[in-house]
Amino acid sequence: MALLGATAWAFTLTQRAKLEPSPIRQAQADRIFSPACDCDRRVARIDFTLRRDDELTVWMERDGERVRTLVPGRGYAAGPVSLVFDGISEQGETLPDGAYRPVIRLERQHRTIRLANEIVLDTKPPAIRVPRRVYTHLSPDGDGRKDVFRAPYRVSEPASAILLVDDRRVLETRPGLEGVLRWDGTVGSRLARAGNHVLTASARDAAGNVAEPVPFAIVRIRYVALGRDRVVARPGTHFAILVLADAPVVRWRLAGREGTAATAGGQTTLRLRAPGRGGVFKLYVSASGHAAEAAVVVG
Repeated sequence: MALLGATAWAFTLTQRAKLEPSPIRQAQADRIFSPACDCDRRVARIDFTLRRDDELTVWMERDGERVRTLVPGRGYAAGPVSLVFDGISEQGETLPDGAYRPVIRLERQHRTIRLANEIVLDTKPPAIRVPRRVYTHLSPDGDGRKDVFRAPYRVSEPASAILLVDDRRVLETRPGLEGVLRWDGTVGSRLARAGNHVLTASARDAAGNVAEPVPFAIVRIRYVALGRDRVVARPGTHFAILVLADAPVVRWRLAGREGTAATAGGQTTLRLRAPGRGGVFKLYVSASGHAAEAAVVVG
């Protein structure tokens, strides 16, 4: 009878403990962070709410071993509690990568609670792979020809790919393992200047680690370009000049005369007649709202 009574009493205490609300509620912690990143993820935040006043000791465990004490024993009033784990050991060294769990000891209630939220410390940056030694050009004039540069990429872990143009960030993708870097010729919402631009790829993982930037392409912004900027011809004779343009048609104007020429493969050769009198004249060639010019020296 005594054994049965003790068993019943133990069962009653167990059931009462199950029904008693936890002294901690609304517990949450950052999932992943990196002490090595220069960003807001360089620390992990741990937040919870105390139901009543207590004295807390809080530490971090890895594989059941205490590795860092966050609160050595301090009284807290009922209400929200916010703590920070910076990934640094008691000796001042960065802890190894891995999963850590917050543990809270409530001294007055003689209870120890291990939060369900594991915090992953990750200091290893991702690696990104892109095509190398790409040389191409863009003419971002909105005519659908060579308006956008695209390059496929892969990363070693789920991460956001970053595209930089002349060391300025122009794109950051959604996290994933692969995708396409896309540049429409703009930097900071404005069209980039005509000429060569160096494109660099990087990546950022969930912890905030950033991959070493990889220069991989030189892209030339070109709207209309002429094969030479100075032509010498005798009065009334014919001359030729190469025009590079991705527009289907270019327009030209010289000494009061004008005309058009169709392009093929992004270029055409204008065959024009020099003015009948000596002097220096300007040849203007335009396409899709952009123009280039050359001096025609007649003499």
